[in-house]
Amino acid sequence: MVKKIVFMGTPMFAVPILKSLYQNGYPISDVYTQPPQKSQRGQRINKSPIQGIAETLNLEFRTPKNLRDNNEEYEYFKSIGADLAIVVAYGQIIPKEFLRLTKKGFINIHASILPKWRGAAPIQRSIMNLDRETGVSVMKIAEQLDTGPVCNTYKIDLDNNLNASDVADKLSLIAAEKILDNVDDILEGKAKFIDQDHSKATYASKIQKAEGEINWNDNAKNIIGKINGLYPVPGAFFIYKGERYKILKAEIGNGIGNSGEIISDYLEVVCGDKLSIKIKEIQRQGKKPQNIGEFMLGSQIKKGSNI
Repeated sequence: MVKKIVFMGTPMFAVPILKSLYQNGYPISDVYTQPPQKSQRGQRINKSPIQGIAETLNLEFRTPKNLRDNNEEYEYFKSIGADLAIVVAYGQIIPKEFLRLTKKGFINIHASILPKWRGAAPIQRSIMNLDRETGVSVMKIAEQLDTGPVCNTYKIDLDNNLNASDVADKLSLIAAEKILDNVDDILEGKAKFIDQDHSKATYASKIQKAEGEINWNDNAKNIIGKINGLYPVPGAFFIYKGERYKILKAEIGNGIGNSGEIISDYLEVVCGDKLSIKIKEIQRQGKKPQNIGEFMLGSQIKKGSNI
């Protein structure tokens, strides 16, 4: 008897995983993703990356605004008779009544080493926290967010050169490779799920835009962590003469001066621990990103300024 798998995901992070399942012959009966969103100016409707790939692969897809209290969607999901649901950054909490609708449950690919960094922004929080490693966990979905038992975790090292986009790409490709063996084991009843140690849980709350503002009294490593962790959105930024400047890439230097002081013609800024940040790429409010040499040609921020 042919198995039926439902895939539920939304952002680019989920795309390699869906493609891997499809290309390796796994029977994806339905794809769930978040509905298209209007662009900021309302001129364009943006489909999710998962909807885009589902259309390309000619897979059935559904885009309900909500699953909670949605009897029509509940009855449809029930009618699928799925063996397994795979959830990857879907963007909605799966209601508990849905969790009973597949034979082997719902599994989630979560971008952290659980129980660390449960929640909405695990990649960003791990980088901002200066963690030395992160990973992906394959877990069974329980009623409480990211609390279910884990069958496998795959780890990578972190360093100052990796931003959130880099880490997401790495973890997505690892998950795309490793999901196949996990699905086989789950469908064959061979997977061993181990309960998390809930006493060690930490939470990766949703990133707020205001968190991106840089405090130059902080130490250089923490500031680099913020720049890398919040790349590309919402971004780490400073305000100068009422304008917002987003720092996209930077590295630690050894400059000397007072916190927030510009000490070179290439926008090197002193931090609270007397190290400095050398800004490599920056984006002025309402403008395109620029490398620092190009930016400084027309910038009002000069050596000796304080930001």
